[in-house]
Amino acid sequence: MFSAAHSISLLFNANKVFDRQVIEGIGHYLQSTQVDWDVYLEEDFQCRLDHIHEWGGNGIIADFDDPQIRAALKDIKIPIVGVGSSYADESLYPEVPYVATDNTAIVKSAYEHLKQKGMERFAFYGLPVDEGHLWAHEREQAMLDLCKTDSRECALYRGQPTSAETWQYNMNRLADWLDSLPTPIGIVAVTDARARHLLQACANINRLVPDHICVVGIDDDDIARNLSRISLSSVTQGCFDMGFQAAKLLHKRMDNPNLKDRRVTIPPVGVVERQSSDFKSIQDPYVMQAMHYIRQHACRGIKVGQVLDHIGISRSNLENRFMEERGHSVHAAIHQEKLNRACELLSNSNKPVKEIALVCGYRSLQYLYAVFNQHFGITPSEYRNRNKMKASA
Repeated sequence: MFSAAHSISLLFNANKVFDRQVIEGIGHYLQSTQVDWDVYLEEDFQCRLDHIHEWGGNGIIADFDDPQIRAALKDIKIPIVGVGSSYADESLYPEVPYVATDNTAIVKSAYEHLKQKGMERFAFYGLPVDEGHLWAHEREQAMLDLCKTDSRECALYRGQPTSAETWQYNMNRLADWLDSLPTPIGIVAVTDARARHLLQACANINRLVPDHICVVGIDDDDIARNLSRISLSSVTQGCFDMGFQAAKLLHKRMDNPNLKDRRVTIPPVGVVERQSSDFKSIQDPYVMQAMHYIRQHACRGIKVGQVLDHIGISRSNLENRFMEERGHSVHAAIHQEKLNRACELLSNSNKPVKEIALVCGYRSLQYLYAVFNQHFGITPSEYRNRNKMKASA
């Protein structure tokens, strides 16, 4: 009968992109080192703590952002490695080996990105301050500190957790806050889920993104991003590396139980820039409205006439305004939005090229090939390969 050298438990709720990517990093350590571990993870990827003290394994890697998990593991004597938030207050770190995401660096990445886009006003959309959201408070404080260092004010809103019963009320309160802000303004959201709230509330009150409000989330979560018409800019955390380093720490601790506690802080990968922060100062209100409509609908195959119907002015009038503000035609703006979306999907997804052509509003795969040949001198597949090689370099 097969018997692994070590039995390991992973205590994560993998409904979050953070946890899923950490687990992926742990898996990569197992594959790359060929360690002889038997890994226990609930088959529905939920974390259950009942009878955890009775589990007879050799080590645990756990989400220490969850106060229930921290409490449940307090008196367990086997080697444990925690994964979670970084803290400005040293006393908040657990007394176990620990791998932390660098909250200050994460928020600084988002803040500097907005500054580079020309933002001079800033805000932060966070979560209530409580034991379960200490990581969110760290990000909030990092944003406030960055703005203070630059002698800038930072508007702050801590939205309540949402449910079916409170959703509409909470969204109305968020819309009220957004309506009170001067524009243009750059907002950092504590997560991508919260960033999606912002995009939806902006649509409800006709605040144009990114012309009035630039939004950057944190996590680069596919689910949150794909639920919004405006594609979301987001900070990618180093979760994969966190999982790898956590497994490495646990391996060392099991081989040498007397090894002193260690802490590893992992920086973010960086900001993935998309439409929600693609701010270009536009003064003409008609051009601003037209660009907002184009960003939302270009990949649905819209024509210039549909933009004109939405704005309500003549073609010659709008074309003249576009040439003055943007230096190109309305048709060119639609074309560029479709091309940008195709490039993004080729670089950051594994969707078949034929499907990307349809998603981006091209009438055929052959037409997409013709567009890429005209603009880049290569095929969409060659573009994908080149950009994936750059990402892995």
